[in-house]
Amino acid sequence: MYKYILFKKEGNIGYLTINNPKVRNALCNDMVGELSEVIKKIKDNKDIRVLIISGGEEKPFMSGADIRELKERDFILGRIQTEKRQQVFNEIANLPIPSIAAMNEFAIGAGLELALVCSIRIASENTKFGSPEVNLGVIPGDGATQRLPWVIGFGRALELILTGEIIDAKKALDIGLITKIVPQAELISYATELAKKLIIKAPLALQYAKEAVSHVLEDTLSGGLVFESYLHSLACATEDKNEGVSAFLEKRKPVFKGKY
Repeated sequence: MYKYILFKKEGNIGYLTINNPKVRNALCNDMVGELSEVIKKIKDNKDIRVLIISGGEEKPFMSGADIRELKERDFILGRIQTEKRQQVFNEIANLPIPSIAAMNEFAIGAGLELALVCSIRIASENTKFGSPEVNLGVIPGDGATQRLPWVIGFGRALELILTGEIIDAKKALDIGLITKIVPQAELISYATELAKKLIIKAPLALQYAKEAVSHVLEDTLSGGLVFESYLHSLACATEDKNEGVSAFLEKRKPVFKGKY
């Protein structure tokens, strides 16, 4: 049982819901520990094939960090707390399964940084996005300066971070921050349908594809191509590859088991 998050599993889908309504689902230090704990359990549960992260149907995704805690930060606390948050966000980014950020109302500050570590980002039409830390006299500390440029481009990311501008869902879609705008009442159901489309894919192929694309952040083009080639070769050695090719040739739907 957690205080600041909710988690449930339905079939092969995990639903992680931010649950800190008194401060619009702001990220607090205790929530970081809970997130780390539940993400480790998700990683160890082979039945979970897709993770959906949201604030629920009618609540904010995450409105940022808890400003009351930020007030107490000095150099030492700032270093300790951002390291912990970066670590847990990295754990989400490095999950072997796809993750979907289903966002409503606010994905601001830490909320934007949480969304950036997810594989796919969708949002309701009333969602606001931004990285307004400069308005508080600080800069992002949970990954925005590093991940946002790779998602929307260097120039757009630098403008958002320097100005602290808050943008709406339409602009977020236009600049590639999100891939779909969904009516608020349909947000979780759409995310679930999207997850179901991923569940029928070969689990190891999805894992390798995630690793290959994520490697863009860490390597040169030539190094990335070598990495992609190795992961492709690993996929070729799996039972799923044999099943996928056989099903295609036999004109039937494949049944993937995630086996080497």
